[in-house]
Amino acid sequence: MLNTFANHRTPGENLPGTFKKVPGFGAAMAYSDDEGRLAVKIAREAVESHVHRRTLPTFTVPERFNDRAGAFVTLNTHPEGLLRGCIGYPSPFFPLIKALVKAAEGACEDPRFPPLPEDEVGQVVVEVSLLTHPELVEVKKPKEYPKAIAIGRDGLIVAQGPARGLLLPQVPTEWGWDAEEFLSEACMKAGLLPDAWLDDATRIYTFRAEIFTEVEPRGFVERRDLEGEDARH
Repeated sequence: MLNTFANHRTPGENLPGTFKKVPGFGAAMAYSDDEGRLAVKIAREAVESHVHRRTLPTFTVPERFNDRAGAFVTLNTHPEGLLRGCIGYPSPFFPLIKALVKAAEGACEDPRFPPLPEDEVGQVVVEVSLLTHPELVEVKKPKEYPKAIAIGRDGLIVAQGPARGLLLPQVPTEWGWDAEEFLSEACMKAGLLPDAWLDDATRIYTFRAEIFTEVEPRGFVERRDLEGEDARH
């Protein structure tokens, strides 16, 4: 189990109060395995270049990597699987390639941990989450939220006033949460009470992610199947 609970962070106030629909951004991204491996390679090179203070190499990328997209980069220790840093952009503010580089560099400097030193670069695995645009969940009553959320598919953003909290789709599968627990933990991530999702003033957004991770540091990259992982809990 990866120790990623409540540890996925956006830089600064990178969760706007309202997520407007952006033309061309839908739920289905369908990145290929090759594109996923390239995304992890870019993130890995960004980590190495940032820590070793060297120039980032140039990449030849498919055109869609120049389209704006949300992305997170997570660093986990190997083989322990403990979180070492996680930074990302839930909304499509930057071209994907830029979002990957900025998120990877940010994960090296995640303020919850000491900066990643050179001797630890080869001891972490790089995981990339490629996100859809957040969508507001509309229900008649807040009690209906759990039925509108699919564990292993959805990530959550909770918003109430200035409070914001985000948890990636892999978090509930790693911790064995059901939908209500997922909502409560996202509320606490936002600094709210666990049952704040029942408040009419709370807005719930979902997003999806395609997740690609190194199996070992600088090693083979595989696609994570969250629904399969959830079924094994």
